[in-house]
Amino acid sequence: MFRPAHILMVSVPAHGHVNPSLAVITELVARGHRVSYVNDPSFRETVESTGATFVPYPTKLPLADDPNGWMEDPVAIQELFLDDALSMWPVLLEAFTEDRPDLVLCDIAGYAGRALGERLGVPVVQLSPTFVGWEGFEQDLAEMFEAIRTGPGGAEHYRRFADWLAEAGAVRRDVDAFKNVDIFKNRPERAVALVPRALQPNADRVDDRRISFVGPCFGDRAHQGRWQRPAGAEKVLLVSLGSAFTHHPAFYRACVQAFGDLPGWHTVLQIGAHTDPAELGEVPDTVEVRRWVPQLSVLAQADAFVTHAGMGGSSEGLFHAVPMIAVPQATDQFANADALVGLGVARRLDTEEATPEALRAALLELVGDPAVAGRLRELSAAGRAEGGTARAADLIEAELGRR
Repeated sequence: MFRPAHILMVSVPAHGHVNPSLAVITELVARGHRVSYVNDPSFRETVESTGATFVPYPTKLPLADDPNGWMEDPVAIQELFLDDALSMWPVLLEAFTEDRPDLVLCDIAGYAGRALGERLGVPVVQLSPTFVGWEGFEQDLAEMFEAIRTGPGGAEHYRRFADWLAEAGAVRRDVDAFKNVDIFKNRPERAVALVPRALQPNADRVDDRRISFVGPCFGDRAHQGRWQRPAGAEKVLLVSLGSAFTHHPAFYRACVQAFGDLPGWHTVLQIGAHTDPAELGEVPDTVEVRRWVPQLSVLAQADAFVTHAGMGGSSEGLFHAVPMIAVPQATDQFANADALVGLGVARRLDTEEATPEALRAALLELVGDPAVAGRLRELSAAGRAEGGTARAADLIEAELGRR
């Protein structure tokens, strides 16, 4: 049993970054630890539901209701995250220089959290909501890194980042700016990956001394409500593109056309905040249109899942052994979609390929293949065996024990 500690959690205001950490924070609070959680005020209620003390900061990132705020230029995206860290930094100094944490947990984009931990000389553990860097990934992804370094504004971005790290008191200051920043961003000393190892690229090249996979950490989501399979529904299909990239009325219409008249099927169609239901046209009774659904509750009863292949949804689909049609929209979703296909449990359809005919064919092929069902049972069992929330909390407490 560890004595109660003060743990600081630092994340950014995006559901895909915050939600994976919530069950772990709830567990740490239940074990008697005092947790301070830094995020934008739009996440106050979500954070406080864990029992953590909420600490607000003014984000520079586009919020969930503004997906168009993200630009495509890779340097501009990196600048956004750096500006966000610089906005958070004075908040951390004011709140925690005297009220020192015993350990800092930080999201993959929680740069200011890692910098503070290094400045204060306390353990830092990254809680990764997605896959992590493997040995040699810098060489494997050299083209991507080079595009940032040599793109317009790239050198200035690295200089700004390196200057901030030096001023902040981050430990690694003995190498050139490019290498120093890349190490800081991508090579945490200790990380707990909140994803199934099966979705990790080059998993055999991950340093297990630094990184531990615990699988998805769900916790109790009763506060989100419960979904019940309608009487008479022989099979249930969930369609969801997540919370951000949801203004796709043509895609939703294609889903209605593809699945609405399938005998015995009931489709739950989550359309998010950015599509007007009127844009869908006539919808049959076999299609249930919602702006938001308690996804985990639906997946526990679902027979198939059309997903944007975010890491959260992909992990949840594997956990519940649900075959998936992956329709990726942005960022790591394309790699996740390919990983699911490689595991033998999904078909990938890019948005422009997701016609009613292609969607229906992919669904019937997946649910009719016993090999897919068998592979999903194996992956679900393997993911559950990784330990989830309890093991994540155990690993964090182990780092407290090394103080």
